[in-house]
Amino acid sequence: MRFFIELSYNGKHFFGWQIQKKVNTVEEKLEYCLSKLLKRSINVVGAGRTDKGVHAKQMFAHFDYEKKIGNNFLYRLNIFLPKSIRVLNIFPVKKNIHARFDAIKRTYKYYLTKEKNPFNQDFSWYCFYSLDIKKMNTASQKLLGNKDFSSFCKKKRTNENNICHIYHAYWTEYNSDDNNILCFTIEANRFLRSMVRVIIGTLIDVGRDKISINEFTKIIELNNSDFCKSIVPACGLFLNHVLYPEDIFL
Repeated sequence: MRFFIELSYNGKHFFGWQIQKKVNTVEEKLEYCLSKLLKRSINVVGAGRTDKGVHAKQMFAHFDYEKKIGNNFLYRLNIFLPKSIRVLNIFPVKKNIHARFDAIKRTYKYYLTKEKNPFNQDFSWYCFYSLDIKKMNTASQKLLGNKDFSSFCKKKRTNENNICHIYHAYWTEYNSDDNNILCFTIEANRFLRSMVRVIIGTLIDVGRDKISINEFTKIIELNNSDFCKSIVPACGLFLNHVLYPEDIFL
């Protein structure tokens, strides 16, 4: 049977989602704990690959297991996992459903604070620039639609598909516990490596008048990462939501 796992995690002490040699990753911890509890080697496939230090409020992954999973398994798994990872749900899905390729939309949120606060530093970025949010929102609308986002990919991806469809991209501002917070929300069918953080860094360049909205549009059209260098820290970024078609569920 194929099972989906819904989980959340604090990415501060992880080198991202994907298993790598000699470093802590979310996928490695999840596979290790599942394999120990189910007493067989479990291979986990995630809905995406978050970068080092990026958090997830909602991530999905799938794995295959030939037996039924008991009602108390979720409780046992969460005790075994590190405190920074919480599994929210485990449920069977239809055969051959893929956590990554069957996802319809992914939503990320990025939080930055305009006031320094030592208690927010793990989950937001303190940005000391004076920003024009109206300009940043105008520039954000240039991202919408089906476009080649090679300019916002950290690594050059030659001969690969860099087309993404962005459905929503906007900034909101609000106050929380005496902190002035900006939140950027972006929703797309897929994202390239470090794409969200590079987009945000470039939008901040617009907001601080380092580049114009026309220059931002030109960067999109150039399809060349050499023209786009700004990237924000990972601490403020959350994978917030992953959407699947309803017919995948049993």
